[in-house]
Amino acid sequence: MNTAVENLQPLRRVTREAREAREAMLSPLATRSTESRGRARRETPDPYRTEFERDRDRVLHSKAFRRLKHKTQVFINPEGDHFVTRMSHTLQVTQVARALAVALGLNEVLTEAICLAHDCGHTPFGHTGEAALAEYVDGGAWLHSEQGVRLFEVLEPCNLTWEVLDGVRAHTWRVKPPPHTAEGWACRFADRIAYLNHDLQDAIRAGVITAADVPGEITGILGPFSGGVWINTMIEAVIEESCRRGKVTMNADVLLAMKHFREFMFERVYLRPEAVAQARRATGVIHQLVEHLLAHPDQIPDSYRIADAEPLTQVLDYVAGMTDRYALSLHDRLFRPRGLV
Repeated sequence: MNTAVENLQPLRRVTREAREAREAMLSPLATRSTESRGRARRETPDPYRTEFERDRDRVLHSKAFRRLKHKTQVFINPEGDHFVTRMSHTLQVTQVARALAVALGLNEVLTEAICLAHDCGHTPFGHTGEAALAEYVDGGAWLHSEQGVRLFEVLEPCNLTWEVLDGVRAHTWRVKPPPHTAEGWACRFADRIAYLNHDLQDAIRAGVITAADVPGEITGILGPFSGGVWINTMIEAVIEESCRRGKVTMNADVLLAMKHFREFMFERVYLRPEAVAQARRATGVIHQLVEHLLAHPDQIPDSYRIADAEPLTQVLDYVAGMTDRYALSLHDRLFRPRGLV
């Protein structure tokens, strides 16, 4: 028998140093944990985990992450078991981004940490809740990405590394400057790839549209709709173009098809009359909760109150952290008293 095989241990301890050494094999554009800009508060290194592995674990164990299972993606408080929630969206984004990271030689763990955290700052009722809170902010901009950073820095402080917080800050395409890491860019593309595909599947499942409604300018590039096939096509378009151009990007033809795909989804799904009416009702719930809590700040739980923050900030922090069902339950309790005939 081969002596080398005989001497192999069935299990061996893999230390942090060994894990960090593996990162030397990554792409030149990858972010090494040993080169992190660090944390706001210095910590003793973990004997086993890299800095980005610690971040991933902290996000997974956070209350904010757990609340995603009861937050809206597109369909508010759906009755079916198979509609996408903010939690399942986050897991799909993570899967797509990890596929990109592995194929491009990026730091898979940093990519995973960013993706798991990217939507933790989201409001109840999806982007409808975000728009409702924006009406209380100077300049009319309340971003779930900024709230995600605030959440992990202040509300549920996890002392995450600069690279993870930067990825959360810039995962949405309208935020500038863009991500400073290639892993942050992987999350950006994965987010859009995931939500467009699963939102279309949900819309078809709900009977809002059919696969035959998808315009030819989209299917001409991506083919007949099949969630798995389209996702693979989009992932491949990122891998091929990124390798060709030396940065994380996407093939122009597929990127244009995604642009048309997104426009189609806004016209036929996100802004359809029924969705607008539902969003109006959800906005009313958010506004009534905010106004009530501004008048009764003592009703904000101490566990979700930053004492030295402005009263409005305290209220917005609390409402933004609610799940859909908690917001609806609190609204019912405040504005629909039981026992009345």
